[in-house]
Amino acid sequence: MPGIAVLRSYQRSSLPRDLIAGLVLTTLLVPQGMAYAELAGLPTITGLYTTMLCLVAYAIFGPSRILVLGPDSSLGPMIAASILPLIAANGDPEQAVALASMLAIIVGVITIGVGIARLGFVADLLSKPAQIGYLTGLAATIFIGQLPKLFGFSTDADGFIPEIRAFLHGVADGKTVPAALILGVSGMVLILALQHWLPTVPSLLVTVIASIVVVWAFSLADHGVSVVGVLPRGLPVPTLPDVSWSDLPPLLGGAAGIALVALTDTISTSTAFAAKRKDVVDSNQEMIGIGAANVAAGLFQGFPVSTSGSRTAVAERAGARTQVTGLVGAALVALMLVLVPGLLRNLAQPILAAIVITASMSLADVPGLHRLWRVRRMEFWVALVAVLGVALLGVLAGIGIAVGLSILNVFRRAWWPYSTTLGEVPELDGLHDVHSYPDAFTPPGVLIYRFDAPLIFANSRSFTETIRGLLRESAGIHHLIVAAGAINDIDITAADTIAGLAQELRAQGVAMDFAELKDPVRSKLRRGVPNIDELTRFYPTIESAIEATAAV
Repeated sequence: MPGIAVLRSYQRSSLPRDLIAGLVLTTLLVPQGMAYAELAGLPTITGLYTTMLCLVAYAIFGPSRILVLGPDSSLGPMIAASILPLIAANGDPEQAVALASMLAIIVGVITIGVGIARLGFVADLLSKPAQIGYLTGLAATIFIGQLPKLFGFSTDADGFIPEIRAFLHGVADGKTVPAALILGVSGMVLILALQHWLPTVPSLLVTVIASIVVVWAFSLADHGVSVVGVLPRGLPVPTLPDVSWSDLPPLLGGAAGIALVALTDTISTSTAFAAKRKDVVDSNQEMIGIGAANVAAGLFQGFPVSTSGSRTAVAERAGARTQVTGLVGAALVALMLVLVPGLLRNLAQPILAAIVITASMSLADVPGLHRLWRVRRMEFWVALVAVLGVALLGVLAGIGIAVGLSILNVFRRAWWPYSTTLGEVPELDGLHDVHSYPDAFTPPGVLIYRFDAPLIFANSRSFTETIRGLLRESAGIHHLIVAAGAINDIDITAADTIAGLAQELRAQGVAMDFAELKDPVRSKLRRGVPNIDELTRFYPTIESAIEATAAV
């Protein structure tokens, strides 16, 4: 419990900054918590319950002094996709809350298990291109899903294309509530304008207060604008979610995807802020901290949570020193529910939609896609497939596609690694890639081939076929030198392949030698092929191999 150690050594000089930061943070916690609960298909009050409990739990179990957890826009659609298929046709809110709470507990158990087993590296399964694509597709999905609420009506459509179609039909049928649309669009403009020109001003707080005043002053609730209403008074009590055994398998699948996204988001965010503060990141303890936060939320009628980069940045800019900032935020939310539950009764649903839409804009990484297009076309296509997977097949299928593409991209690089031939370049020391230096040359009758990957069963055929092709294209070759500095492993399949290729080339009058092969790898090759020294020779450098060929 790292938080206990922090509290025991807490310095009073940090208290004023933590109190102020906690107050500022609360202005973000309340509207976002309510908005993201709606995004997950849950009552708005559950967003506040979730916010309180996850902050308290992470303050005790989380290792970071600055990280802020809570409901997240990237998890909302995943939560909805996990629980909506299990809810009865009447959409019972209590059943939805129970399913979401059990989902949070399962996510918490998974992430705690990952932390205890020191498996934090599983977050690497979601590569940067796949993550860019997933989040960009998610942004598009969130945007389309919130448009009806922004326009003042609702639809029963499920899925990206059906939601677009239902929204357009709703607008064409005259379901738009003009007052709701004007209020929602004005809220979006105000949020974006303040974030751009006055970033130190709490844009969400200003927008929420202004919208509440407008709704009250013009009685917009009487003109078709849906409002939050009075929240339930009091605090949640510990409750074990009541779900059927048949609901657990589908919840487990959704929890696995949510846990992966939460792990990736938490590690990347904690690493970024730790670098700024020159702290050390304990990724496994982070997993335990976020797991405890999810379990706590699930036991108090909440839903899965993740790290929030935006809320963490707000807390840092406000001067937060420790997790006392989160405890202050949780306490203020609790006081609001106990003392003034009707404070936000006139908060309009279109404003919540505006908050979610503006948050989704930060998820879309169009510059990142453009960068991938310029730098790595293959990774751009990986990202684009992830975008389409999320948008067309749903967020859970999309995260599966993103992970699958990340893994396949790793195998693709292992199956077809980069390889090239090397040569000498006038006025440059050493040997160089002929693709970069077309005028590079080698001694007559010598071919120098570099293979930039471990040599394993998956790429041994590519290794041999490429060499055969090069020899067919280059007449008069009597010596092949394999520049093996990048080959850091050789499995038994590849060892047999090398032995067979060496025998084949010897029959053709071509000697096959290895240069710069690491000693441990050479030992593996010798164990796999005891007579390998009779088939090929090993040299410490490419230059020494060339000299040996000249002496033959």
